[in-house]
Parts: sequence; C-alpha cells; structure tokens
Amino acid sequence: MSNQETSFVTIGQRVLANPLKVRFHYGHPDIFDRIFHITRGGVSKASKTINLSEDIFSGFNSTLRGGNVTHHEYMQVGKGRDMGMNQISMFEAKVANGNGEQTLSRDVYRLGRRFDFYRMLSFYFTTVGFYVSSMLTVLTVYIFLYGRLYLVLSGLEKSILEDPSIQQKQSLETALASQSVFQLGLLLVLPMVMEVGLEKGFRTALGEFIIMQLQLAPVFFTFQLGTKVHYYGRTLLHGGAQYRATGRGFVVFHAKFADNYRLYSRSHFVKGLELMILLFVYLVYSQSYRSSNIYLFVTFSMWFLVASWLFAPFVFNPSGFEWQKTVDDWTDWKRWIGHRGGIGIPVDRSWESWWEKEHEHLQYTSIRGRILEILLALRFLIYQYGIVYHLNISHHSKSILVYGRSWLVMLTVLLVLKMISMGRRRFGTDFQLTFRIFKVLLFLGIISLMTVLFVVFGLTIVDVFAGILGFMPTGWFILLIGQACKRFMMSIRFWDSIKELGRVYEYVMGMIIFTPIAVLSWFPFVSEFQTRLLFNQAFSRGLQISRILAGREDDSTSAK
Repeated sequence: MSNQETSFVTIGQRVLANPLKVRFHYGHPDIFDRIFHITRGGVSKASKTINLSEDIFSGFNSTLRGGNVTHHEYMQVGKGRDMGMNQISMFEAKVANGNGEQTLSRDVYRLGRRFDFYRMLSFYFTTVGFYVSSMLTVLTVYIFLYGRLYLVLSGLEKSILEDPSIQQKQSLETALASQSVFQLGLLLVLPMVMEVGLEKGFRTALGEFIIMQLQLAPVFFTFQLGTKVHYYGRTLLHGGAQYRATGRGFVVFHAKFADNYRLYSRSHFVKGLELMILLFVYLVYSQSYRSSNIYLFVTFSMWFLVASWLFAPFVFNPSGFEWQKTVDDWTDWKRWIGHRGGIGIPVDRSWESWWEKEHEHLQYTSIRGRILEILLALRFLIYQYGIVYHLNISHHSKSILVYGRSWLVMLTVLLVLKMISMGRRRFGTDFQLTFRIFKVLLFLGIISLMTVLFVVFGLTIVDVFAGILGFMPTGWFILLIGQACKRFMMSIRFWDSIKELGRVYEYVMGMIIFTPIAVLSWFPFVSEFQTRLLFNQAFSRGLQISRILAGREDDSTSAK
C-alpha cells in the first residue's frame, strides 16, 4: 500500500491535473478557500448520508462552473497510512461506498454530458470507471461459471462434445486459457513501477516489484478487489454508505478469528464459498477438459480468487498460525456465535446482534433494491434443479415431480429448525438438560432417516456429496429471501426458523474456513515463515517484542 501511495500522490496527480484536467481534490483537502468555494456550490454537500466523499463533490462543483483543480508540489512528506489488513479493508470499503454514491449522483451525470469525448473518458476511468471495471471483472467470473454449470447440468455440453461435426476444439480452449494470465491484476502495478523507476532507477523498481510478488502482493490486491466490488455493488443496490474510522496505528496485534469473520463474512467468505461450490460442481460433472490440462489453465485464476478471498485475512494476520492463539480464537468464536442477542448487546458479543446489524440495509432499502436482491438470489436454485436430476434417486426421470419432491427435503429441514427454535425459547433457559436431550433425539432421528434413504433408494456417497452441493445453495436462497422479506416472515412467525437456519450456515462456514488454519497451526514453522516473509524487519522485531511483553504479563499475573 505504501508503494502504491507513492505513485498515486505524485505521478498520478500530475497526470490527472495536466494534461487530463480531471483532478477533483483527491485525498483530504485540509486547506479550503472557503470564500471561493461558496461561489462554486459550497464547501460540502448538506447531507451526511448521500455524499460520503464530500471533498470530491466540491471539485465536481468547481469543474461544473468552469473551474479547474490544479496540482502544485511544494514538498513531499510521508503521510500516516493504514497498515493493518482490517484498517486497509475498512478504508477501501469507505472509498467504494463513496464511488457508489458518485455513480448515482447528478454531478457525475452532468459532468459526463458536458465534457468533450476525450476528457469524458479520462474522467470516467479516473473516478467511477475503475470500480465499474472491477465489478465487471468479478461478474465475468460469475457469468462464466454459471454458464458452464448450466451447460454441464443440462447435458448440452456433453451432446456438443459428442457431435462428430465438431472437431479441433483445442484452439478454442487455448484462447480461453490465455485470458487467465492477465486476470491476476499485474498491470495495476505498472504506475508504481514507473514512478519508482523514474525516481530511483528501473533496476530498483524491478527489485521492489519482485519483492512484492514474494510477499504475496497478488493475494492482497485480489482480496481488496472483493472489498471494492462488494461495497460498491451494495451501495448501488441499497445505498446506505457510512464513514468508517480506520485509525493509523502501528499494527502489531493479532486480530481474532471472530473479528475477521464479522468483517469479511458477507464481502468475501460467502462469495468465495459460492465460487468454490461452482468449481467443484463443474469439476465433478464436466467432461470437456478431462482429456487435457486446459481445465487447470482455464480455472486457475478462479481458484486463486477463491483462495485469496477465503484465507487472505489470516495470511496477513500477525501470529495467524500460532497454535495457542488459534485455540483461543476458536473458543472466542464459539462463544460469540452461541450467544443470544438482544437490546443493548453489541455485535462483538453476540452473533444474533451482528446478524441483525449486517442485514439492516435490507430493511431500509427501496422496493427496487428489494426486488433486485430477490432476483439475484434466484441463481442459487440452479444447483438444486440441475443436480437433483443427476442423482440415482431420480431414476433418470425428467418429471417435474422429482424437483417437487426435492423441496420436501427443504421443508423438512425448516420444520426441524422451527422445532429447535421453539425448544430454545421454551427450554433453553430454565430447562437446559431437557433442551439438550431434545436436540440429541432430534439428531438421532435425522440419522435414522438418512439410513433409511441409503437402504431404500440405494444412495451412494457420491449422491450424498452431490445432494449437499445441490441443497446448500437452496438453503442460502431461503435465507436471502427471508432477510429481504423480514416483516412477512415475522408476521407468519417463521423469522426464528430463518435465524436458526442462518446460525447453522454461519457455523458450517466458520468450520470450513477455520479447519485449514487449525491444520497449519500444528506446524510451528508456518508461523515463523509467515512473519519472516510477509512483514519487514521492523514489524518482525515489534512482533517479537510484543510476544516477550505478553509472556511477562502472563507470568506476573500468574504470580499474583
């Protein structure tokens, strides 16, 4: 981030000001000519919720009135930057929210209508265009994988490949594979390399570029791509941008697993797991690349995207793979997800409070945003509809009744969750032993039902695995619909079941993400390798000192 800042505050601002003439007060304008800007639309906008990035809107106002924001360099000094992973993500979220508001604003519309063609393009690609292109990059991955999923599950791909008139498809596969090389975002570091090359020499720039790659810079920037896309898209759909205080401290503390989960669950983990399920289904049912290695080249960048979105916060977390901290994180996360919410309970104490707060924007969105949210959630039904007809239980039948019977399974799950929520409300506080016995009996009943299905219908392990891949997204679809229609669910007294279903999904997601971290924490060299490779000497030294001080504090506490 510090290397990127070097290019942004120098060569970037020079080019934006002259010759492009599209600079709009990037960064905090600490010194404002108030009298001048009063005649150019005011220092800031009146609303604190509509325009989060108030400094750039003042630049918009001046430019719309015939002015021009210039760039003057008097001296270059270092600025306090966000150094922690969570701080950087909150900063990127704030900027992405601001760009979402700019996209919806009248100012950007008027500037786009009044600029000449070349200045309009420069204005677009230096403001909201970067976030639009980032969103299109991620949407391309979704469209590609869902298109492949449709081809595989419908049997269309198999019929195409078995068509004797289609030959020599190797050239098409090679063309598909070549684009994955450029999806890692390596071209985004080109301005930084040019700036360092101009100031320190291109040999130094090349050396810093190689060091950045060894410090897993592609993982970091791929993860931040997900942050930008999530908050930019959510602002476009629902609005509700808010300021996020990041802080500029020297970060040497370990972020707990629960903190990372709360911060990145909806923006990265859910989307990463969705793409992972898509890739698994594509791998299981696809027949197109079994005879060549092109499959790996086509999906390599997507697997890299999934791995970055799921595990980057823990790779860049100090002491992220120490065994004792991993055990403490698991205990803290279990306590957090099992704690009941209520009035006055903060989000870092209870999962229910965080869950209500995380989906609060759906309660204040417009009808358009609510309808779009429901339409986007319909994509999760593709899994169930396609996979059900590939199971042995369907007996190769294409009847709609097969799909209808699959919904009986989902209704059964909802009824079970309804019983659990009722039992928690009646017996969870005063009769804990009775409630636990009730849950054990319910679990044994589910196991018995699964055994009957195995025997009667002749299911195999592959069928069970495929069924899980098919029904998990359907359950998430029910969750999204329930959250978007909260008032209706509360009116029919089904909101508690939706909440219990959400708790189950959060627990499963946490287990999937936490398991690789626990396995790597068994090996002490992983933590040492992480500290030595990813952080500079000052950071490593500060981390060692913090460990020593923590050990002394523990000794003094035990002595007392």
